[in-house]
Amino acid sequence: MSCHGSGGDGAAGTVAARVLLVGEPNVGKSTLFNTLTGARQRIVNAPGTTVELTSGLWRDTAGAPGRDLVDLPGTHSLLARSLDERVTADAVRAMAEADSGDGAVVVVADATLLERSLYLVAQVAETGVPFVVALTMVDRAARDGGAAPRDLAAALTGAIGVPVIPVDPRRRGDEALRDLAAAVDAAPALHPTRRAALPPLAPATEGDPAADLAHAESLFAWVEAASGNVRAALDAPHAAPPGRSPSDRLDAVLLNPWAGIPVFLAVVFALFELTTRFAAPLQDAIETIADRVVVSGLTSALSAAGLGGTRVEGLLVDGLLAGVVTVLTFLPVMGLMFLALGALEGSGYMARAALVADRAMRGLGLDGRALLPLIVGFGCNLPALAATRTLPHARQRLLTGLLVPLTSCSARLTVYVLLATTFFPDRAGLVIFAMYVASVTLVLAAGLALRRTWFRDLRSEPFMLVLPPYQWPHPRTLWMSAWVRVRAFVVGAGTVIVATMLAMWVLTAIPAPGAADGANPVDGSLYGALADGISPVLDPAGFGTRTASAALISGFVAKEVVVGSLAQSTAMDGADVSPGEFHAALRRTFDAGSGGHGGAAALAFMVFVLAYTPCVAALAEQRRMFGWRPTATALVAQLALAWLLAVAVFQAGVAL
Repeated sequence: MSCHGSGGDGAAGTVAARVLLVGEPNVGKSTLFNTLTGARQRIVNAPGTTVELTSGLWRDTAGAPGRDLVDLPGTHSLLARSLDERVTADAVRAMAEADSGDGAVVVVADATLLERSLYLVAQVAETGVPFVVALTMVDRAARDGGAAPRDLAAALTGAIGVPVIPVDPRRRGDEALRDLAAAVDAAPALHPTRRAALPPLAPATEGDPAADLAHAESLFAWVEAASGNVRAALDAPHAAPPGRSPSDRLDAVLLNPWAGIPVFLAVVFALFELTTRFAAPLQDAIETIADRVVVSGLTSALSAAGLGGTRVEGLLVDGLLAGVVTVLTFLPVMGLMFLALGALEGSGYMARAALVADRAMRGLGLDGRALLPLIVGFGCNLPALAATRTLPHARQRLLTGLLVPLTSCSARLTVYVLLATTFFPDRAGLVIFAMYVASVTLVLAAGLALRRTWFRDLRSEPFMLVLPPYQWPHPRTLWMSAWVRVRAFVVGAGTVIVATMLAMWVLTAIPAPGAADGANPVDGSLYGALADGISPVLDPAGFGTRTASAALISGFVAKEVVVGSLAQSTAMDGADVSPGEFHAALRRTFDAGSGGHGGAAALAFMVFVLAYTPCVAALAEQRRMFGWRPTATALVAQLALAWLLAVAVFQAGVAL
């Protein structure tokens, strides 16, 4: 499988070769990629899959032709067990079969776990592809009593017959990176050869257990021989076992359920606060600047041009500019979330959190890493979708991404509070709590249903995870990774958001045929006609009115807009009337639509808001991450689920 896409600023004809970056999880592969490519990156999908790859331009000398560097998914083996691992294995084998002489593989190996890394090196070697080895964690290996980085690299080079370059991906070691670039450029011309002392690899077969066993044994023999040659070259055949390290002592606390679970919950709470509380001032500042500077400036310019109050002003201000501002207000949330996730991964804590939370997710065919985005979803669905990137496999990311919209984000809370205090003032807290219980129940039920249908291939296999060492995340690498992800969101999801906002404005601005103007923008518009057309479908749920239908349509843009739409449709303005008058108007509206069962209709409306489509920003991010087909299928399924649940709640409420 070839992985297409070039670096961000690589013009045609400036890319000299394609280089694939291969390695196990947590060996510093992506950090090395960020260091080599800088900001010259873009996110692409492997052809025909939802597996996300990062492609970038690696240019070590100004003006020299760059290399198209592709960061492949982390894998322990080229014997693929998941879609992500298959993408990596296919890409390596496709390069070997092409034999074009203008590409190479960089295998990133961990110096502290050399034998385990050499297993992947052996598999890459048997494909025949030109490759070199980038040796990471060399400073840690030296601190643990191992050889100096260059001595270890030289010994390993002699053992496996290909260049081994010691690197520190977190720091810009220009000399080491130049050595790596030179080795990669020379690799296609120097076909990798193994020392005669190493046993030959038995050919891989399919369907012959005896031959497969022989092949596996030859791989392990290759690894053992190479490791033995390294130890012999370093004159250290029996290295003393390391003592209890600070990481071991910290793991004794963080992996203990009595201490690890509270720490995990505290970390999740911090992420929750980050996406709801700390990003809010930044979002408010963006909206304030947009209103006071951009909107007022554009309005003044249009007035000076004689276009004030015209459809042109509405299109530019209420349509286009409103969409752009919506995208910009999500930047603090996304940026902070990507920085936080990068820090957790870079520090080594994310792997520990996955182990602590693993048991809770086993029944859904997921591992512990899926719990974090689901909990973050109760703050905001958008950064929760971003958090699914911490999951190792595309199918796991897709399943979790389909469940995230069922978590009740804080924007939905405004709807719950309004309707609960209006219809159940004495039991409002209990009603709101019940909505969150319903959200958790929906996530579990939908997860089990998907697990038994579309995701039958997800098996609850034993969770094997190598714990990386604790370390301080490198600020430059952290910032660069967050910047690339935020930029991908703006380009990929931002266009969908702006287009949707423009479409919403068009619906409110264009009058429906034969309709008369009314008291608010909904009356007489295509938007109002659409709401009227939807209303009969919602009659069985008890809220088949234009007021409720228009509010649900506006909730497609943002759930908090539902409250504003209800106020506008009931001709109320919260700044001018008392809350009691607003609540009374809502009770009259829901009573009229439900035949006098306003409380049951309000409960059904809240359930519908919980279960139906997330906001347009979350939908756009789903589309960007998983493609149109899963997003559209999930959208239809959620609308159907919301309707069925709302009808059931209303009919049960009427019967009781």
